[in-house]
Amino acid sequence: MLNKKMDNTRSVNGGNNAVATLANGCFWCTEAIFKDLKGVSKVTSGYTGGQVRNPTYEQVCTGETGHAEALQIEFDPAVISYEQLLEVFFATHDPTTRNRQGNDVGPQYRSGIFYHDDEQRHAAEKVMSEVDAAKIYDQPIITEINKFEIFYPAESYHQNYYANHPERGYCQMVITPKVSKFRQKFAGLLKS
Repeated sequence: MLNKKMDNTRSVNGGNNAVATLANGCFWCTEAIFKDLKGVSKVTSGYTGGQVRNPTYEQVCTGETGHAEALQIEFDPAVISYEQLLEVFFATHDPTTRNRQGNDVGPQYRSGIFYHDDEQRHAAEKVMSEVDAAKIYDQPIITEINKFEIFYPAESYHQNYYANHPERGYCQMVITPKVSKFRQKFAGLLKS
């Protein structure tokens, strides 16, 4: 089996880590960003929010499975809060475009927060409302906020894609500038 589902858990491996599930475009780009944050112990690229069990990348790319490319982020809330993760989330993609991030088009690239409990739901609604009220974007935010159900890790060749292939054209032209901009804006939250 290529993909195995990840459970909806608040603590991971019996420790104090929590889990966040976020969809903000191509997971190659977003994984590279969240892996750099202090307090983040693991970032897994995968699929969530769809109706097909154990989807493959090829199936998700059709836009017909209902899944979004997403990240499952394990983090220590004593080091980085869920709200801080959401601030990075809203600052590193365009949450005002439906089913699109840059040249990536389709429902698999939609903006979404998949909350694991009521605390995360309230935090997501609060942060999204604050970002919208701050008028950071010219258009209203359309990020969906849905209850987390199931996450399927993507195929192994998608994991750590940017770290494993920095020389590839997409990485140099799209991911590197995005990561550089993120590192400047959130320098205080980065791992040493």
